[in-house]
Amino acid sequence: MANPTEEQISKTRAALSTNADAAGKIMQESSNTLTESGKGSVAAVQELTKTYQELAARNVKNLTAAMEALVAVKSPAEFMELQQRLIKDGVEAAANDSRRIAELTSAVFTAAFEPMKKQFEAAQKTSHR
Repeated sequence: MANPTEEQISKTRAALSTNADAAGKIMQESSNTLTESGKGSVAAVQELTKTYQELAARNVKNLTAAMEALVAVKSPAEFMELQQRLIKDGVEAAANDSRRIAELTSAVFTAAFEPMKKQFEAAQKTSHR
């Protein structure tokens, strides 16, 4: 087995150095991406938590108001009318709340995965060159 020449050793060292630099750059970009992803996720989860708290507070307030209204009813006809209105309002509020929660949940996942998606797309473009 022949000994490698100085030129071969030099080329091997240069290639290893280049690969090490590339690996370091990839690891740094991945670390930055995870940090960015985490920051976006935290903000979105905080917004989602705030919305859930607001919904809970509003639902307690609405329930209290509904119970007070039901206690104040004077006739069966008035009771039926109030009950129908409360059901209608409740269904509308639930639909609106569900839509808002769905939007925020989507925002959480988008915030979490968007930086990784961008890095993946950039890697794909680089590999296709």
